Parts: sequence; structure tokens; C-alpha cells
Amino acid sequence: MILAGDFRNGITIEMDGSIYQIIEFQHVKPGKGAAFVRTKLKNIINGGVVEKSFRPTEKFPTARIDRVEMQYLYNDGDLYYFMNTETYDQIGLNQDAIGDALKFVKENEMVKVCSHNGNVFAVEPPLFVELEVTETEPGLKGDTATGASKPATVETGAVVYVPLFVNTGDKLKIDTRTGEYLSRV
Repeated sequence: MILAGDFRNGITIEMDGSIYQIIEFQHVKPGKGAAFVRTKLKNIINGGVVEKSFRPTEKFPTARIDRVEMQYLYNDGDLYYFMNTETYDQIGLNQDAIGDALKFVKENEMVKVCSHNGNVFAVEPPLFVELEVTETEPGLKGDTATGASKPATVETGAVVYVPLFVNTGDKLKIDTRTGEYLSRV
């Protein structure tokens, strides 16, 4: 059990039959009345975000989230298959559980599969990936005064905006959280 006064970012709690992760919290001490904790909570099952206020003495059970390192194997159209590299157990997940998590992930790369009580609710890709540009238009000379960018398709099929000097065949380092180009490799 955790008190609302001990909330921190990233903590997961069980509330009203759902599991929530604390995105933001703020301890508020008004001039008049009792102190309270204002929070922004994300439902980790459906992704919805709610704002709630709690008394600092309210207690909530902490939710145990299991994050298992697994290898992304392949996609057969309906299901995405992952393998635990220690036990060689394989699981198949549908598009609802995956979302956009595999937008920048190639086959045979490692990801973290997140579950609560055995129910998988999310897949976390690595923070940074290196991908090759498969298609992009050539940049125009002299068009760099404004820090211009152009779309480039990488080997997973995702589109990233890159500087004009990036060409087809270049390897890029991409931040999977924002989908932004970081550098050439």
C-alpha cells in the first residue's frame, strides 16, 4: 500500500478496478483548508488519462508490473510473435496490445513486454534504434538557410523527417519515444 502523500512519477497503483501510472503529481497546500495531492494518472490498459485529487492520507495498493526482455520475431498479419531468450517461450500478441510500439523495431531486436497478472498490455521498444533509409528525395542545394527537413522512409516502413543532407542508404539513429531523427551513424 502506498499513501497519496508518497506519490512519485512512474509509480503504478490499483484504483477502481484498473491500473494507473502516475504521470504528474503536485502537493498543494492551500491557504485555507486541508492539503491535497493533485495527480495526472494514465490508465495503462486503455491509455486514457485522468486528473484526480486525493487527500495525502488515502492509501492505494501498488500494482506489480512485470517487464520481460523479449526478442521480436515476426508478424504474420494478425499476430506479432515474441520470444523470451532465456526460456525460449514464445507469445503472440495482437495489434491492440502492440499499438505503434513496433513502428521503429526490426525483426530479431529486443523489446520489453509489460504485463500485469499475466495480461500483456504494452510493448516498450528500445529508446534508440539504428535504421537504414530506404527512400528519400534528394535535397536541393542552397535550401538550408532555415534548417529545412524532408520526409524519409526507413527500413521498417516508418516515415521520419530528416535534414536535407541525408540520402537513401544512410543509417540513422532515431529516438523511438518521439520518432525524431537524432544523427547519422
